[in-house]
Amino acid sequence: MIARMATNPLPQFPPGFLWGVSTSAHQIEGAVGERAPSVWDAFTAEPGRVKDGSTAAVACDHYHRYPEDVELLAGLGVDAYRFSVSWPRVNSPGGLDFYDRLVDALCTAGVRPVPTLFHWDLPAELDWRDRDTAERFAAYAGTVAGRLGDRVTKWITLNEPAEHTLLGHALGAHAPGERLLFDALPVAHHQLLAHGLAVRALRAAGAGDIGIANSHGPTWAASSRAEDVAAADFYDLLLNRLFADPVLLGRYPEGVETLMPGDVEADLKIIGEPLDWYGINYYQPTRVGAPEGTEIEFGGLRLPADLPFTVHELEGYPVTDFGWPVVPEALTELLTGFRERYGQRLPPVVITENGCSYDGIDDQERITFLDGHVRALHRASEQGVDVRGYFVWSLLDNFEWAEGYARRFGLVHVDFDTLERTPKASYRWLRDVLRAQR
Repeated sequence: MIARMATNPLPQFPPGFLWGVSTSAHQIEGAVGERAPSVWDAFTAEPGRVKDGSTAAVACDHYHRYPEDVELLAGLGVDAYRFSVSWPRVNSPGGLDFYDRLVDALCTAGVRPVPTLFHWDLPAELDWRDRDTAERFAAYAGTVAGRLGDRVTKWITLNEPAEHTLLGHALGAHAPGERLLFDALPVAHHQLLAHGLAVRALRAAGAGDIGIANSHGPTWAASSRAEDVAAADFYDLLLNRLFADPVLLGRYPEGVETLMPGDVEADLKIIGEPLDWYGINYYQPTRVGAPEGTEIEFGGLRLPADLPFTVHELEGYPVTDFGWPVVPEALTELLTGFRERYGQRLPPVVITENGCSYDGIDDQERITFLDGHVRALHRASEQGVDVRGYFVWSLLDNFEWAEGYARRFGLVHVDFDTLERTPKASYRWLRDVLRAQR
């Protein structure tokens, strides 16, 4: 089965389709002592916050070893590399110099740099509950664009504000470790406002081709019972529409606006700034039912008993080492659903993350995963979705947030004792796929 899928040629994508891989600063850079602190530094310093007790102090040491990693990108043959800029590093003396060097190296290697301006590593002195953080983010975005904009031609404002809100501020599983539950909604609003302000700041600096990387997945009701359908609709609103509607439609889902802080109507005009493209991070669908009044364990999280829904395991599908179900057809469903929901308001779509956690260098399961999802993406394109690119998560095994180093998402294996990089079977598979696409 695996060998047949690996040798069966993938369908051709149109000329100009963007193939890439993604990483994030805190997960790979290391060199923590050479930048200002972030909320993740404080979080990982607290005992019990990270499952294996590790930190990102060294991680992959990409900060010092980036030339080697650029060589890996060039050998892979990707068109683009999506990395994130560390806001705390930019706030440090000489911090932008690193990204200057990285962008120069990428351009020399023929790899298009695609920076994400925020991937969860907020400067330690800031708080997304404060509106001022959005204003400060816009100023930071303008600073980065002023330095890199002569070579960077594609930009991403935020990565996954839904997860940063839910895991970091509502459930306390990620930095900064707050358990605010629905009182975390201002965090969502201020991130979205920061996105809109950053779009304006980037354009004012002469930047173009701007998008956002939102995480999305289909929500499936646990049954056809009215209470399960209602719970699934609420979950879909919370994880999908709450973050897509303001950006694409310039409004919150009905009933949400009154829960947000400040002059929401005025803010929505900023949040809804037109985008050149819309990024989607896809990993899995979610099966949701009515609340059961008990605390449950799901995906490594303990979900409180008083949530208005219950998340159920998806049965009948293979799972990754993270326990996430592998459902490629749900990517097609997600994208065609977005086209139906947003119509002409949906700009061209780029899959900004898609990947899986598996151990081993001969990672045939990852090849099967990627093969299935690329085919699902092509089916969405055949059904009328304007898909312009696909980025694999991730180039390197890395610091996987609260999981520490236990989960390996990379196309390249990293020995975290020696920092030696070893391309996996999936790296060679993707290299061959990209050659065949040209």
